[in-house]
Amino acid sequence: MNPPLAERMRPTNLSELLGQSRILGPQSMLRRSLEKDSVPSLILWGPPGCGKTSLAHVIKSQSAKSFVSISAVSAGVKDVKETIAAARELRKIGQSSILFIDEIHRFNKSQQDALLGAVEDGTITLIGATTENPSFEINNALLSRCQLILFSPLAPDDLQNLFWSALHTHPRGILRPDLQFEEEAVKRIISQADGDARFLLNQIEWIVEALGEETSVDIEALDRLQYKKPLRYDRHYDEHYNLISALHKSVRGSDPHAALYWLHRMIQGGEDPRYLLRRLMRMAMEDIGLADPAALRMAVDARSAYDFLGSPEGIIALDQLTVYLALAPKSNALEKAGMLADTLVREHGTLPVPRAFRNAVNKTGRDLDYGSGYRYDHDSPSAFSGQDHMPQKLLGKQIYEPTDFGHEIEMRKRLEYLEKLKSART
Repeated sequence: MNPPLAERMRPTNLSELLGQSRILGPQSMLRRSLEKDSVPSLILWGPPGCGKTSLAHVIKSQSAKSFVSISAVSAGVKDVKETIAAARELRKIGQSSILFIDEIHRFNKSQQDALLGAVEDGTITLIGATTENPSFEINNALLSRCQLILFSPLAPDDLQNLFWSALHTHPRGILRPDLQFEEEAVKRIISQADGDARFLLNQIEWIVEALGEETSVDIEALDRLQYKKPLRYDRHYDEHYNLISALHKSVRGSDPHAALYWLHRMIQGGEDPRYLLRRLMRMAMEDIGLADPAALRMAVDARSAYDFLGSPEGIIALDQLTVYLALAPKSNALEKAGMLADTLVREHGTLPVPRAFRNAVNKTGRDLDYGSGYRYDHDSPSAFSGQDHMPQKLLGKQIYEPTDFGHEIEMRKRLEYLEKLKSART
């Protein structure tokens, strides 16, 4: 039985590797080290199907060094230690070793720690491939001993060349020059591949096998034959944080179109709508605040509506909230006020409460004259006594500074009015 098309067409030399000209161009340091068989320890980071594992296979085919490949999905510390022990024996007879670990992010801390000494003393050259951000998933000590190589998703032009090569000309491809795909069908397959060569080749193989005696594929045939690629999204890793950051910044930037797009990217990727509601509620407080007090009420109502309706009807509540927040006037005055209040507490410690505002609830308090000098605001003109309630050391300190946007315009006017009353009474 033939291996899958994606495996058959895996590059065997540098010239067959698609894209990545930035890291594998003729003058690049990585290419030069490959040609000299002096590759350092590497962490290859990029999305699925962009050539990380293929590059490792090219290194294996071109290097005179011993090459061992393991997968972090199934290997453990025992496998790592056995591989390192074998490399030490080879080193005694002058043979260098390369250890390739696919999906290295799946190794836990102790498994990664087991590699440190051997990488440090040169017993092995480590090549690790990962789809996740190494800063989150790879120990700093191990990461500092490796060169980080960032792979990009393959460009549409690269995927189009691969498509026709796999179908018509590549010696390890389908070799069916009689098959013709309409331009729109090719565009759709390439777009859905999302930079992933493996998905593209798997898709071609699936479609060709399902065609039977047909030799032409249009959009209608594609709808009938095709399986769809899940969106690239992991609720616990880097793409999750990238997308929620894009959603938050779109709302903050008053861009409802982009905000809705990022919201639905996450929903279609499988994100829990309640997580999105929590983040949108945070935006209502952090980025809008008192510029539009209705924003927080809208967020609470959206949560209730979603809890009552569920998906898919309840998703409309998230859409409504997202658009409302994006178009609401913006203010981070409350967030800044809270941060300043925290700073004052840290800098000044437990400043004493002024005697006038202490509560004389017992004999000791009464003997110490707690509450003396307090003026009851409701008995004052305009129900405002003008007292400064800050500790003595912070008298006159202003923490909340409303903006000139939305409802905070009224808040600023109110503060200015109260300041005038206070000044008139002093």
